[in-house]
Amino acid sequence: MEETEMEQAIQIVTDSSCDLPQRLVERLKIAVVPLIVRFGAEVYRDGELSADEFWEKAAGPHHPQTSQPSVGTFEEIFERLVAQGKRVLCLTITGKHSGTFNAARLAAQRFGEAVKVFDSHSLSLGLGLQALAAAQAARAGRSMQEILALLEDMRTRMHLVIVLDTLENLRRGGRADGFIAVVDRMARALNIKVIINLVEGQLRLIGAARSFRGALKRVMSQIEQLGTLEHLAVVHTRAQEVAEEVADRLAERIGFPRERIWVRETGAVLATHAGAGVIGVLAVPR
Repeated sequence: MEETEMEQAIQIVTDSSCDLPQRLVERLKIAVVPLIVRFGAEVYRDGELSADEFWEKAAGPHHPQTSQPSVGTFEEIFERLVAQGKRVLCLTITGKHSGTFNAARLAAQRFGEAVKVFDSHSLSLGLGLQALAAAQAARAGRSMQEILALLEDMRTRMHLVIVLDTLENLRRGGRADGFIAVVDRMARALNIKVIINLVEGQLRLIGAARSFRGALKRVMSQIEQLGTLEHLAVVHTRAQEVAEEVADRLAERIGFPRERIWVRETGAVLATHAGAGVIGVLAVPR
């Protein structure tokens, strides 16, 4: 009995852009707040559509759009958990490119010290792995302070490098205005593939290559330079075979066990802003 109480003293909440497998979410009792996906007048909670259904709709007349959960949605979840006697730690997608962090922070103000909100400075499995680490630490009975220190450390070590097949979706969503104008003309004229990463939660252009394969090579050599890794994952949109191949080659090149490299198709949120054919490599050095 004592163990169960300790296990659940701190409840981890995250948002649906985390791309964690459902079985892990259930096993570690992580509460997931869905972002919103719109196609014209049709509104869905992230996760309501399968990947196939999402892409089928995305090919239709209405380009998908996403929006953050409302402050009220976060308030409801926080209220329910706090009423159960839990302290809450909520991790969100990077606040630099989404209003989700702000919505959660505003909702948390009602609950004083009972609710903490943490900006992952990342997205997809970058957020997912942080939520996972937090949930495991909470189960092990770590204090809020210890979990936050662990997350801050993990966040600084995280590298997420993304190769985009097209800039169209980023341009449309206005998520990368900072560098899009510079790259856009060049990318169209030369048909180059763009490589971006996240620096303190902000998307940054780090390079370009004449082909998708060339871009992937550059990403792999960057990952190789990071030394011994704790976590390694490949995320993609509609590019399962390429993602598996990247995982195989990374395992060979850096000696990381292939069975420990996660390969996941990202959900609707990232897919909306990145488009199809994206490969992202997430690495966390020891």
